[in-house]
Amino acid sequence: MFYSGEQLKKVFLKAKKERFGIIASNVVFDAQIRGILQGYEAQKSDGLLQMSSGAVKYAAGTTKNMETGAKVISALIKILAAQYNNSGVGLHIDHATPNYFDFVVYCIENDLVSSVMIDASKEDFAENIRISSEVVKVAHKYGVLVEGEIGYIKGTEDEIVSDDELYTQPEEALEYVKKTNVDLFAASVGTNHGVTKGAKVKLRLDLIKEIDELLIKNNLERGIVLHGASGLTAKQQTDAIKNGVVKINKDTHYQMDFAREVQAYWEKEKDSIKKPDNVSEDDYTPDKKRFDPRKWVIKSELAIQQSVEELVQITGSANNSILL
Repeated sequence: MFYSGEQLKKVFLKAKKERFGIIASNVVFDAQIRGILQGYEAQKSDGLLQMSSGAVKYAAGTTKNMETGAKVISALIKILAAQYNNSGVGLHIDHATPNYFDFVVYCIENDLVSSVMIDASKEDFAENIRISSEVVKVAHKYGVLVEGEIGYIKGTEDEIVSDDELYTQPEEALEYVKKTNVDLFAASVGTNHGVTKGAKVKLRLDLIKEIDELLIKNNLERGIVLHGASGLTAKQQTDAIKNGVVKINKDTHYQMDFAREVQAYWEKEKDSIKKPDNVSEDDYTPDKKRFDPRKWVIKSELAIQQSVEELVQITGSANNSILL
């Protein structure tokens, strides 16, 4: 099922109240979408699919028309998600920087998304508040949720690149939420975008807890979002959830799943399309049964599905869909 913003709000409220996490999965093309949706459904877990500026440009083809790409991704998700009754998903715009403000508004006004993230974290604090507030004003009119961010998360994720890391300060988080009224708050607490290993990440659980408790104390409780979480250990994720995190973003994790399965397949089946050195041209015929893209793409799809199933079990969202 595809969720509206109001339904997605119920998902996050339930997650925060019962202290489990929602896996938010970045997607670009149909194979990823199918694998992720199948994983949520198999575990009866709600989830969130996310599209970045780079993803929508890719989806549109050589024109890189962002509006076209967003319509393609949104339609794919809505059509495929309609098959399922034990899980629901929303569609989120991930890391939309201020230069994409008009694109965000287009997606909101054309019912393409359930939630959006405005990432004005590179602006000064006052400007971040101003821009975020403008997005909230438009989104809430259409029942769409908004995620905002303070601080920098080091690393590279699609078009978002930062060589620096800047931890979120609790008092600034409080002021930001109070003045913008965002529905979800992304904090910089030590994670990194891109390929990382949890053992090398110094996750500031104390900072997550301090931000969460400060918001609650001021009657501004919000779900906290953890970006750059692909390499975190199971314990790091469950500890983060215990301290207030409700949304955990995954992207690189699935890219690695996909690449690993494709590489393994072609290492084994390369003679289906490439003539072995010890076979003559006259004796060699490509094997369509093995080079058919469906044969190897499905392996990546299933690997992504398995990852999603494992992730929702870790975060506790399995068997916790609002539809049950």
